[in-house]
Parts: sequence; structure tokens; C-alpha cells
Amino acid sequence: MNLLPPESSPMAKKQGFRSLKLVNVDLDHVLSDEPFGVDYGRLDNGLFYYVRSNSKPRARAALALAVKAGSVLEEEDERGVAHIVEHLAFSATTNYTNHDIIKFLESIGSEFGPCQNAVTSADDTVYELFVPVDKPELLSQAISVLAEFSTEVRVSKEDLNKERGAVMEEYRGNRNATGRMQDSNWLLMMEGSKYAERLPIGLEKVIRTVSAETVKQFYKKWYHLSNMALIAVGDFSDTQSVVELIKTHFGRKTSVPEPPLIPTFSVPSHEEPRFSCFVESEAAGSAVMISYKMAVGELKTVRDYRDLLAESMFLQALNQRFFKISRRQDPPYFSCSASTDILVDPLKAYLMTSSCKEKGTIKALESMLIEIARVRLHGFSDREVSIVRAQLMSEIESAYLERDQMQSTSLRDEYLQHFLRDEPVIGIEYEAQLQKTLLPQISASDLSKYAEKLRTSCSVIKTIEPRASAVVDDLKNVVSKINALEKEKNILPWDEDQIPEEIVTVKPNPGYIVQQFEYSNIGATELFLSNGMRVCYKCTDFLNDQVMFTGFSYGSLSELPESDYFSCSMGQTIAEEIGVYGYRPSVLMDMLAGKRAEVGNTIGAYMRTFSADCSPSDLETALQLVYQLFTTNVTPGDEVVKLVMQMSEEAVHAQERDPYTVFANRVKELNYGKSYFFRPIRISDLQKVDPLKACDYFNNCFKDPSSFTVVIVGNINPTIAVPLILQYLGGMPMPPEPVLHFNRDDLKGLPFTFPRTIIRESVYSPMVEAQCSVQLCFPVELKTGAMVEEIHFVGFLSRLIETKIMQVLRFKHGQIYTAGVSVFLGGNKPSRTGDVRGDISINFSCDPEIASKLVDLTLDELLRLQEEGPSDEDISTILEIEQRAHENGLQENYWWLDRILRGYQSRVYSGDLGASFKIQDEARSKVRKSLTPSTAQLALQRIMPFPCTKQYTAVILMPRKSRLKSLTSFFQSTLSTYGREAKILAGLAGLTVLFLSLRRCSQSIRKS
Repeated sequence: MNLLPPESSPMAKKQGFRSLKLVNVDLDHVLSDEPFGVDYGRLDNGLFYYVRSNSKPRARAALALAVKAGSVLEEEDERGVAHIVEHLAFSATTNYTNHDIIKFLESIGSEFGPCQNAVTSADDTVYELFVPVDKPELLSQAISVLAEFSTEVRVSKEDLNKERGAVMEEYRGNRNATGRMQDSNWLLMMEGSKYAERLPIGLEKVIRTVSAETVKQFYKKWYHLSNMALIAVGDFSDTQSVVELIKTHFGRKTSVPEPPLIPTFSVPSHEEPRFSCFVESEAAGSAVMISYKMAVGELKTVRDYRDLLAESMFLQALNQRFFKISRRQDPPYFSCSASTDILVDPLKAYLMTSSCKEKGTIKALESMLIEIARVRLHGFSDREVSIVRAQLMSEIESAYLERDQMQSTSLRDEYLQHFLRDEPVIGIEYEAQLQKTLLPQISASDLSKYAEKLRTSCSVIKTIEPRASAVVDDLKNVVSKINALEKEKNILPWDEDQIPEEIVTVKPNPGYIVQQFEYSNIGATELFLSNGMRVCYKCTDFLNDQVMFTGFSYGSLSELPESDYFSCSMGQTIAEEIGVYGYRPSVLMDMLAGKRAEVGNTIGAYMRTFSADCSPSDLETALQLVYQLFTTNVTPGDEVVKLVMQMSEEAVHAQERDPYTVFANRVKELNYGKSYFFRPIRISDLQKVDPLKACDYFNNCFKDPSSFTVVIVGNINPTIAVPLILQYLGGMPMPPEPVLHFNRDDLKGLPFTFPRTIIRESVYSPMVEAQCSVQLCFPVELKTGAMVEEIHFVGFLSRLIETKIMQVLRFKHGQIYTAGVSVFLGGNKPSRTGDVRGDISINFSCDPEIASKLVDLTLDELLRLQEEGPSDEDISTILEIEQRAHENGLQENYWWLDRILRGYQSRVYSGDLGASFKIQDEARSKVRKSLTPSTAQLALQRIMPFPCTKQYTAVILMPRKSRLKSLTSFFQSTLSTYGREAKILAGLAGLTVLFLSLRRCSQSIRKS
């Protein structure tokens, strides 16, 4: 029986969910084991496959090879081998050598990193590809690559030695404060289990010394086709032809005759809580984490699904309270949240984390435990439950409306979880019916039961501090205190705020349209409103439940004198704590329950902007918030200012503890001078902030609508949307006198000057464990004549440089994990005349001992590109990557929003958006057609210093040696001089600490 009404328009689709019939649910009904909407089967050799046709995005496919083999299967001498295998797969197989797989995939537009990658966790390994399929052979070739991964990975001594450096650099990158906190927390959670000693990154000794034979044995033993699945979701004309491709490439493959039995490893529970006080000198701040451990429950029946919904409602209701507490006067923490996660196959945990001021962990812990006890004693109110119910209903409604527009990567991930975790895939239509039926049946008492699971018996309670203040006895005393209060029922019920019904209490008189223009080449309409605001909207059908918009106005922080800069730059932060939309943030959160409307604002160097993302049905709400932004005057209160300053001071102290801060500050100082705009904020700056001046400036930033241009993109029905635009944007009052009106050509430019000579220096910073980071920077100057084309050239060149640096430093020398190339042109004022200055920077981390050598190798490669030019293959690859990204963007609202904004902000814009758009498109086409090895070579010479070795900055972050290590080095040198053999053993007790999230350890995003 068809439960869905016919739908022919966006509004019909909206009503489609609201008229969706409820189902008669049997809570004991077993959910289907067969995944919904997919061609699902198994080959004779044991390989599972999932194939689904999905046209979002067009002409693309999301592929994955899932292997039920992770680091927990490693023996002691193999710790890290599962991850090494993942790296070697991209390095060499039977039919590909020297990272040719990566080169091939990039040649078809599948960029390394975003479109080809892999993840090793404790329980499994997943290889992912995102490839174009507009040519028949591309899908076949991509599937053949995954087939190579399944049985044909080449593990030779040469291959392994080549990849050790990249793996080692990934290991080193994890040994920062965050990595140490995560790793130590993992050990505490998994204590008594094999998981505790099987972090996917492995051991340094194994990475450096493991033999190729050991790696090969692991691969051959555990990579069995019966433990694998191939998932393919994409824009296929039919699924059967894809199944045939899978059979072609995988069908003849065989593994060892008998599949290995995959052992299971339990994580023992404990009757008493575990307490830990971690001290991490480089920690970003003080924090508390409470982890409640439990076995992973089944999701087999409708009752299990209902329990999952109730759990989600419980966590959302709890988070609402945490947020409101964080916004009170003198709050116990700056932020706090609760979540749940499956850490490993047998273990699930509820995780509660908070960040607080230094020496505030005990107060934070007490508040967190009191709130859980309060729920156990008094539960949630009916209003709290109705709010979170509305939120979940809004989320499933949005998913249902966009059920035919889901990204292929999202569907692929669902089938991955079906294979790896036995999670049912029941289809969004049935899921929407279930939620619509079940959510109203879940009561406050159902939610309160989940608080019973948060008893402190099988839990881990930890504090993180940069300097020790709490001790374990303090934590135990807090637990005893709260248990006593709960036993005596001496905890009061939750005190609720009064929530206004309407965002805009008195609706404004609508404005009117003064002028209207149509731009057929963009499919956009431009309106000039009676209050001077300009609005451009474009109707799309990319997502049924999305409308996005951004408004901007020229003139911002660059116009301020230094004496006002720091106060005014704090205006946004102070104002948002007060409530920029007319209501305190905690109150507004409840007012927006069940609505999908998010609005934010930014005050930058040259522009003030506001942005929104909403459902078409909540467009009025989003526009009301913008109206409130322009009509609300925020006034600083002592308590709000105190909280903001406290949080800001904590952030400054956190930066001071971070070894990278001195490095980043020096890079900015060298490249942009000592301008107050670029230098980091200091405690002394915060002490000079004038809150009244800060709020006055913020109020003025969003007061005069006549200077703003607004671009709206999405599923817009003009008949409905335009009257709302006229009422809330056109109805904004004009101030008596213009406020912050600036001509874009007359704005003050930020003061910065790139050094005219070569500067190479090392910045030494104390570190718990050695880290090294490199930034190599070159000035860029674009001449006025062909500015639009030159900007496109810069984009292509940055992609070319990044590709070549990766080829040299990682794939040839094997000494880095990844490299990034970024272009900064944002220091220039948005004038339509004059040259544009900026820089291109290259960033990577590496072994401190070879950092200078790698800088030289990078310079050599750049100079070679300038003197000899790139190859035809290089040019073909970057053109293909850019074209594929362009094609994907054409199908997304955010891309069109950005393109139209750039059309207005382009220096070629002179009042005609269509003409600006056309010039930009023609410039892109011109550069693409003209890009050859020789034109790229000339562009490298023209845009960057030539030779590149004559003007650049190179800053290297190096670990500062401790006095003990320096003394050790001195004695070693002295003893060596006298020809004596000696060994001086020096140990450093590493401080292990906890992190706010377990996901990096449990999911182990170890990407190749």
C-alpha cells in the first residue's frame, strides 16, 4: 500500500511529510536484516557487495572496500602493522608501483585526500574512493583499484622502507598534547582489554623496524575476501552492470582456503569508578570528562529503535540544560555537552565533557553530576521534552524531504555500518514513518530512565589541567557529596525560563521594490528595496529543504585607529553573549525549537556580514532574526563582560602554552610586519577593552540596511519569499543619518609588507615531545591589467605546487605525511584599482633533524618548475581536478551563493551582476584553454619571485632542548673527543592526559 501522497511541488513535498501516515507498530517487530534500496549479495569467494544507484552528485560514484581487520588483531611485534598495510596499498600493488594508483586517480580528477583515502581503526580498515563515472571505463578502473587492495598489495622491503617516513611522521604528529590526552584516555577506558594496547598508530619501534615479511604475513592472514565488502553508490544507469564489474574484478580472486576466525575481545567492566587527574603542560585549557561504560546494545527490533530515539531525546534535553547553565552568572564551566559513541565493537560509552576556567575542574564536575542526579530525582519537564521532540521531528522531516537528494557518500557510509556493525538500513521513508509515530509516544519518564545508566559505578572520571590543582581525593569527595545530596533528595527541581512566543513582537511595515533586474545567464533576480538594501535571489532544486543567504557591507575593522581596534574587535563576542537577536542565547534556543534556521554574523577586516541556513518553511524565522539583528541595541552588563573576558583570558593563556603559538606568531610577524591587526591579542590588550565602545561599534555595524547586499540561494518560491523579504529586510528602518557608509575604493588597507630578502630561521619552543613544523612563504603580486585571469592562474598554480611537493617529499623521499599550499590575498582592500599583493605558503611537518633539508628540496622543486616547467601530465591532472570540483560545485547551493557574492565583490563589478559573472567565467575558460606547461612556467615566473630562491621566508618550529638534554649532548661530545665510549641515559616522565573526545582513538582516523 502506498503510504505517501503524490507530490509535484516543493510545498507538496513539505506537506508530504506532514500528511505522512502513521504506522501501527509492534515494538517486538524485527527490523529487516536485508539493507534497503541496494543490490546486495555475495560472490562465491566470500566477498559481500552493495550497489545502489543515486544521482547526487551527478556523474560521480562513492566507493569503499571494507575489511574486518584492524589493529586489535595485531600481535605484540605487529603493533602498527594494520595501519602500515593501509599505507602500502596506495604505494604499490601487483599492477601499480611508486604510488601510481594515486597518480592515476588524480589524473581522472579524484584528488588525493578528499577523494581517495583510508581509515584504520581497532576493529576494521576502510578504503574510500570518490570518482567520476561519466566515461564508461572510469568506474571499471576504480573498482579494479579496490580489487588490488583486497589481495594484491605488494609488501617488499623497498616499498616498506619508502613508506616508513610518512607513517612515522603521522605517528609524530599524534604526539602532541591532543594526541597524548586521547591516547592516555584510551588506555584508561580499555584497561584490562587487548584494545588498551592496540592503538592503530602502533609503536615507534615497530614502525621503524618491522620487517616486510611480518607485514606481509598480517596482510595475507587477515585480508580474506570473506571478511570484506565492496560498496558502490553512484550515478549508475543500472546496478546490475556495476555488479558485473565487481564480479569481473573480484570474482577470480582467491584468499587462503580457510578464512581466519576473527576473535572477539571484551572490555571488562568495573564496580567502582576510576579517577584520574591528568596534567598536560601544553593543554588548551582545563576540562572534565565523565565516561559511563556499557556493552553495545542490539538494534534489531522496533523497540530497540524506539529506545534509540529516547536516548537521543535524553541527550539533547541534557545538553539544553548544560548550555543554559554555561550562560548563567559565574557559570561552573564555559561549555558542556553529552553524547554517546560506540568506541569499539563491544563497548559503548556515554561521554560528558566540559571546559572550564583554570582551577575550576572541581566546580565543573560537581555541576555536571548534580544535573544528572537532578534528572534522576525530578526528570525533565513536559516543555523540555516537547522541545527536543520538535527538534528530532524537524531533523527527520528535513531528511525525508531530501530523500531523493542524499549524497552518495552518506548512503555509502550507511552500508558500511551495515556490514561492519550489523546496523539495519531500513530506508528513510520507513524511518520517517517510525519516528513520526514513535516520537509523540516517548514521555518524560522514558527519558529519565536513561539517567539511571549514568551512575558512577562503571565510569571513568577525569580532569585535565595545564597545572595541577585537583587530586583524586577531590574527585572522590565530589562523588560522595552528590550521592549524599541525591540520597537525601536535597537537590531542587530545574528552574525554567519564561519563553516568549514570537521573535518579532510587532511586525514591521513592508518595504517595496524600487527596481528589479533579471540575469538570465545566472538565473537570478535582483531587487533594489525602498530602504536602499539590494537583494539577489536564485531559485534552485538541489536540496528541497535548504535556503542559504549572506548579506555584506563594505567598511569594517581596517577603518579603526589602533586605539579603538581591540575594543571594537571584541564587540561581536560580547554582543553574542548578551544576545544580538533581542534575546539571551539560552532563551532563543528554546524559541527556535523545531525550526531549522541558523543565523550568524561576522565582523572582518573590510566587510561586515550576516549569513543564514534554513528550511524554506522557516525562511520567515531566519529573516526575522536578521531583522532583530538590525533593530536590537546590545548593552553590556557586568556579568556578561566578566564571563567574556574570563573566557578570552583563558584562550590567551592556552595559546601561550601551545608550542605552535610562538611559531605562528613569528610567521605573521615576518610576513606581515608588526601591525597590530596581525599580531596576537595579549592579556594587556584585554585589560584595555572598553565594553561600551565594543557594543556601540557592534550596534553600528548592523544598523543601516542601505549599505548591504544580500544574496539568497535555494529552494525558494518567489511568491512566498518575496513578501517576506519585503517585510523583514525591506521593513528595516533607515537611521536618521548614514552609518558606516564606505566606498569600497576608498577603504584603508591593512598595513603589511613582505620582506624583500631571504629570511630563514628556526623558532625554538619548549615541548613535551619533539614536534617540527615548516612554513615556506613567497610573496605574490598580481598586476591590474589581467587581474581576473591572474587570480585563476594563482588557483591552478597552488594546486600544481601542492601536487608536486607531495610527489617529491612524500612519494619520492617518504619524509612527510602531507603538505598544504594556501594562498592569502585577503590583506588587500577590496578596491577595483591597483595591484593585489599576497603570498603563497607551503606547510608541512617533519622530523626536526631533516627540516632544513626538506626546505631545500622544496625550493629545488619550485625552481625546477620555474626553469623547466611542469609536464603535460601535471597540467592535465590539475585541469581535471579543477574541472571535477567545478562540476560538483554547480550542483550545490553553497557554491552558487559564493559565486554570486564574488560576482558582486569582484573588481570587475560595475553595477551589472550578469556582466561580472560573464567576465569571471570567460576568465576561467581562457586560463583553462591557455594552460600548458609553458604558460604555467611563465605564470610561476611572473606571479612568484623568479628565481624563487631570491625572496622568501622559511620558518621552522624546532623543539627547545631541555637543560638535561643539552648537558647530555655536551658530555657525549666531550667523551667522543677523548675517544671514550659512554652512554648517558636520560628519561623524561611524559605527562599523560585525557581529551574531550574518544573518536580519534576509537575511530582512528589514520588516513593515508
